[in-house]
Amino acid sequence: MYIKSLLFIVVLMGSTVLVYAKNAEKSSQPEAVVTLVPTALQEEAGKYITQSLRQNHYRKISVNDSLSQQILNRYIDNLDATKSYFVASEVESLRKIYGNRLDDEFLAGKSTSGFAIYNFFLKRAKEKMRFMKATVDTVQFNFATQEVLDLDRKSDPWPADRHQLSDLWRKELKYQWLNLKYSGEKRKTIRESLAKSFTNRLNLLNRQKSDDAFQAYTYALTTSFDPHTSYFSPAEFQNFQIDMSRSLEGIGAKLQTEGEFTVVNEIIPGGPAFKSSLLKKGDKIIAVGQGKTTEMVDVSGLRINDVVKLIRGKKGTIVRLKIYPASQSGRGPAKIVQLQREKIDLEEQAAKKSIIQQNGQKIGVITIPSFYLDFEGQQQNTGNYTSTTRDVTRILNELNADRVDGIVIDLRDNGGGSLEEAVNVTGLFISSGPVVQISDASGGKVVLRDEDRQVLYSGPLAVLVNRYSASASEIFAAAIQDFGRGVIMGERTFGKGTVQSIIKLDRPFSFFGKKPEFGQLKLTIAKFYRISGGSTQHKGVMPDIVMPSMIDTSAVGEDTYTSSLPWSTISRSFYRPTAEVSPEDIALLRQKQQERSSKNRQYQSYLADLNTLNQIRKKKVVLLQDSSFKSEMETIKKIEGLWVQDQDSTKNINKDVLLHQTAAVVSDLAEIKTVQRQTITRLLPSLN
Repeated sequence: MYIKSLLFIVVLMGSTVLVYAKNAEKSSQPEAVVTLVPTALQEEAGKYITQSLRQNHYRKISVNDSLSQQILNRYIDNLDATKSYFVASEVESLRKIYGNRLDDEFLAGKSTSGFAIYNFFLKRAKEKMRFMKATVDTVQFNFATQEVLDLDRKSDPWPADRHQLSDLWRKELKYQWLNLKYSGEKRKTIRESLAKSFTNRLNLLNRQKSDDAFQAYTYALTTSFDPHTSYFSPAEFQNFQIDMSRSLEGIGAKLQTEGEFTVVNEIIPGGPAFKSSLLKKGDKIIAVGQGKTTEMVDVSGLRINDVVKLIRGKKGTIVRLKIYPASQSGRGPAKIVQLQREKIDLEEQAAKKSIIQQNGQKIGVITIPSFYLDFEGQQQNTGNYTSTTRDVTRILNELNADRVDGIVIDLRDNGGGSLEEAVNVTGLFISSGPVVQISDASGGKVVLRDEDRQVLYSGPLAVLVNRYSASASEIFAAAIQDFGRGVIMGERTFGKGTVQSIIKLDRPFSFFGKKPEFGQLKLTIAKFYRISGGSTQHKGVMPDIVMPSMIDTSAVGEDTYTSSLPWSTISRSFYRPTAEVSPEDIALLRQKQQERSSKNRQYQSYLADLNTLNQIRKKKVVLLQDSSFKSEMETIKKIEGLWVQDQDSTKNINKDVLLHQTAAVVSDLAEIKTVQRQTITRLLPSLN
């Protein structure tokens, strides 16, 4: 039963932080000082959260002062990610008071200290918003001065005093002004837009509830075990279920909270965002507008459930999003994208094919945006349910009929999906054998295998991956690599090799009527391992031939989470590599690719632009000077326009420099195999 249930696990990259509240809007009421305290239901939920973490989480953590300090540091970092609310002495005071308290409260299922810290954070956050609002009304900036703002303050100390803190606030305001200026806004509207934004955020802070404090503290607690473990209140879990069903009417994107921003965590294949290529993973949404002309609502600092409510809507309606593009490394200027809401169906996510002509050879390309499966249709045995395996089988038959010389499986941006489908699609390229191992906290091991000895395609094969290829994608790529069945190309994958399960937090019994709802806990219960024994966790899959993408790899991946589970090994599964691609073949392919790419002007131009972009990304500071800011932003936009690919690469295949490089390597592999077969044929008479 355990093995069967694992086949239906949906494996997705990353975890989503959901926070619930009402929309930010102007309030004429005076600011009230409210001290938030946990409700009776939250206090009881805390006990069940503690129990589940200690009994069921994969990582068995000792509950002591060390854990207490980890939770506290993570909590403070989450609340003040930009180190622009607290000063150093206040942080030190918080550590002295609460540093050794949180473990005891965790054992008791309490969040008293978490609420106290959150109340202090609210006080400081309101002070900042009042300062920003008052300053923007009168400030006259000098954009000719050589003044800088540190954009990446994670490793910086907190400001030493209130004077340094207010100076930081002023620089942040200057930076926001420049962002709006180079987003096309005029001087008068810039001042009005910023003033309105600060007013809305102050009103939002004034309307915080116990739910907000409980969610913020619980998130710091659960992610101290690992980054993919999180708590959902009953209302939040309903949103989570809608996202997982992927049948909602909206734009087709999953969102998460990062500090004060709502960030695109996943682009759902087949949805409006995917088909338009206007929204990318990692984009920060800062405002939402309904229709083509209505005023946009600033959503900075807004709770994520309300951002979702603004973005969702009826099929056929228009929504506008103001975003900071991920390709711009979190730097401005913002841009506005317009999307038409549609219903997202599994059929629209289907794998697609294309053919590239390479050196007189035909190279087939199969783009798999996710490992999808209509679970309900499969269980009801409808006979025509949607699945990745069915679609890839059909495409392989078509490509075989076209007599292609090689095939590329494009898994870029594929964040995972059905584990069963990853195993079955692997089986189309190998005769039989293990595909992935799963190990739980007790050391128990399950091996998922391809039992069908039929091979649908046995020719030259490459798998193209990037940093956003995760979970089920990594399982497929790792199996192809371990079997020696094909060449893995691109860059190191995400490194999410953990399995999550949803646990309902329930009181065992209730004396009076209906039992209360305490929410759900998404809990890490196991790890994936390659058939060669190493985990895909943390390290991901290393390509045989490295080709960098435009993704900022320093900010993306499992190894960027401070609490991610470590890489580890278990015993190797018994399997016989196909040896279709030997280490000697890989060495020769690398040599050929290096020689060819060094002479390819398009690829060299791509690498030069990527190097320029990476140099900008590495800058911790931005110069708050008009001409310098403008020059840097124009450089970023130019590079983005040239090289950032469509989500659906079949739309603009000629623009896809990495896909063409991969096709060329498959062409080389086809030639190598032809020579090897000819050599064996010539030797056969002498061997007889």
